[in-house]
Amino acid sequence: MALEKISEVRCWDGLQQRFKHSSTALRCDMNFSVYLPPQAAQENVPVLYWLSGLTCTDENFVQKAGAQRYAAEHGVAIVTPDTSPRGDAVPDDPNQDWDFGLGAGFYVNATQAPWNTHYHMYDYITEELPKLIADNFPVQPQRCSIFGHSMGGHGALSIALRNPGRYQSVSAFSPIVAPTRCPWGRKALGNYLGDELQSWKNYDSCELIASGASQIPMLVDQGEADNFLEEQLKTELLEQVCADTGYEATIRRQPGYDHSYFFIASFVGSHIGFHARALKQVTD
Repeated sequence: MALEKISEVRCWDGLQQRFKHSSTALRCDMNFSVYLPPQAAQENVPVLYWLSGLTCTDENFVQKAGAQRYAAEHGVAIVTPDTSPRGDAVPDDPNQDWDFGLGAGFYVNATQAPWNTHYHMYDYITEELPKLIADNFPVQPQRCSIFGHSMGGHGALSIALRNPGRYQSVSAFSPIVAPTRCPWGRKALGNYLGDELQSWKNYDSCELIASGASQIPMLVDQGEADNFLEEQLKTELLEQVCADTGYEATIRRQPGYDHSYFFIASFVGSHIGFHARALKQVTD
């Protein structure tokens, strides 16, 4: 299947678009959204990849974050993929829980049946989708950065840390920084990857930094009124490993903010500006 345009609307003098395609990595049809700033009508622009959190699709960030205004201001495209494979043939949590299966791909490559047939979100985000974007949209693929929220914050941080030189910067809102040490992460990694704990560490941002991951400009915002902070997000573990290793990261605790898109909308302009500055440092 070639790209099928689902929708297109004008926004901040740019275009907010949504597409459907057949994914080789995920073995199913997938939707993704792209915001093209007004500058893209005249030239190729840098690109940001946004990874959403549990239960989200490609549309939550597009509709709630208000990011288009800042993307237009800085002249960057934003690509927003879905959070898991989809379709009748794709297995879901057998108990229909919301924190695993559909909408909860955790940006890993599953190795355990039945998940390993479709759940290859790591390959989709790092290989298939960027090639699709480079081949079909007016972007500069070598000028790219990545950011995300919650499960998507985990995805953005771990993907950037595992791929030195690929992304110019990384940022996250309320990320799951240590999935090997929280209930959401243990459930997902145990089901997708099995009992081999070393394979879990390949997707754990704190473990990757502790093991000597290359320095990349990193920004993290965490709301102090987030009801998931203590049990699931564990921001203090990221703060500690950065302090222990000398890894430079800007980690901001924001008083009064929770886990919602109201929090994201309040600081997304700061994040896009952070990435825009990093992307301007890239030379051809």
